Amino acid sequence: MPPPAPDPPGPDQSHKRITIAAVGDMMLGTDYPENHLPDDDGVSFLVAVTPVLSSADITFGNLEGVLVDGGEPGKKCSNPNACYLFRSPSRYVEHYRNAGFDVMSLANNHARDFGEEGRLASMKSLAAAGMHHSGLEGDFASMSVNGLDVAFLAYAVTRNSNLLLDYDLASSTVSAFASSHDIVVVSFHGGAEGRDVTHLPFAEEEYFGEPRGDVVKFSRMMVDAGADLVVGHGPHVVRAMENYRDRLIAYSLGNFATYYGISVDGQKGIAPILMVTLDGEGNFVEGNIHSTIQLRPDGPSIDPEHRALKLIRDLSEEDFGSPGIFFGEDGTIQPAPRRVVKPLADTF
Repeated sequence: MPPPAPDPPGPDQSHKRITIAAVGDMMLGTDYPENHLPDDDGVSFLVAVTPVLSSADITFGNLEGVLVDGGEPGKKCSNPNACYLFRSPSRYVEHYRNAGFDVMSLANNHARDFGEEGRLASMKSLAAAGMHHSGLEGDFASMSVNGLDVAFLAYAVTRNSNLLLDYDLASSTVSAFASSHDIVVVSFHGGAEGRDVTHLPFAEEEYFGEPRGDVVKFSRMMVDAGADLVVGHGPHVVRAMENYRDRLIAYSLGNFATYYGISVDGQKGIAPILMVTLDGEGNFVEGNIHSTIQLRPDGPSIDPEHRALKLIRDLSEEDFGSPGIFFGEDGTIQPAPRRVVKPLADTF
């Protein structure tokens, strides 16, 4: 008996296009332990960048803290005035929705500031506003846009989250979603923190003794498993980007919009809105780095000096030599020829 015929190839989706905007950390104000909310209750905090954010087919960001009214913290602090716990009123979800956000990561070290109940409340607030979320272990987002089925999978190194540190489980999960979706986007909250960690170490990282993962190993494994776009955040500074197997990886998008509680001094206040166009097969077609800067007490605004672009371009060339990306002076990015990428130790 002859062997069974292979499954016919799926339809060619290469003519389709989808544009995804992505930003890093966001926290628009906290009312714990004292009221540190913007004077206008956050209404104008994202107004200057809304035209860019809302122009994408899908807009993604990392939500630090929780969206909940009241509640007790999930951790105790000996000095509440020096405690980094972020609790935004649930009504603040409308600020994100009005700015154009469609999906949020709840995989980070502040998503459980008010216990798992706080993260569940954030999930409820986002869903009620018509937004998607991923982050709690087993929680992934799916949506259909431009005739394409798109999945967002958010990972972190923190308890009860989809775990970045379990590389094999993450790979198998991404592979499963890639088999049922046209486009798979992976985000991660990982890597060390601080203004001195802009360069990738190409190794496992730690922060105050906590394992923060090997973000290059993780990202490339996710692409190998079927991810089409990988975006990172967590170090509070921007990091390099690379074009790996025709898929774009952004290793840290930095601080984007935070109202006190998180430093935005110097490089920590410089961040991109990363705009990426993919074809229906997930290939990186083109994009744009819209540089922003945050000068308190205001929210982020477009930076005419393009500092985020320049930082990311320089870091990409310094860390990878040949990142496979052409960086235009106007912020445009395009695929570029790249020398053979040497496999990382213990990655493949």
